[in-house]
Amino acid sequence: MKYPNINIRSAQIEDCAVIADIYNPYLGIANMNLTPQTADNYIQFLQNKNEREALYIMEENEQSIGWGIIKKYSDRLGYKYTCETSIYLKEGYTGRGLGTHFKRFIIQKCKELQYKHLVAKIWANNTTSIEYNKKLGYEEVGIQRKIGYVNDKWVDVMILQLILD
Repeated sequence: MKYPNINIRSAQIEDCAVIADIYNPYLGIANMNLTPQTADNYIQFLQNKNEREALYIMEENEQSIGWGIIKKYSDRLGYKYTCETSIYLKEGYTGRGLGTHFKRFIIQKCKELQYKHLVAKIWANNTTSIEYNKKLGYEEVGIQRKIGYVNDKWVDVMILQLILD
């Protein structure tokens, strides 16, 4: 599917406030972070990321509607070909195929950055995100039971992986 009004570009410092605004509604709902994020959190990432990490913005008609990240999986050198990927869309922009379009872009960037193993960590009850990742080639590795405690409930997380050739 083509998206003529969609643009994906590298995030800049001036994008960091909107990145936080897109992320914060997901706190404790789709991720383990319970602390509202600010522009400074993402500015720090941009200033400290290595040459194989990236932060991207998705725009529709020049309005920021989502962001995606490629970040190292571990500081341990043996994991240098492994990264974690995530994308977040602004409320109201899901269900249109934009997440799939964005994730395909992220996967291609991971290939260009010479990653071989991509990891996605998704709440086990988030079947929509799990299924969309599986459609993109990710496979289930397993479920970490009761790994998080959010809003007075234990949360299970499914680990998915995509092996790149």
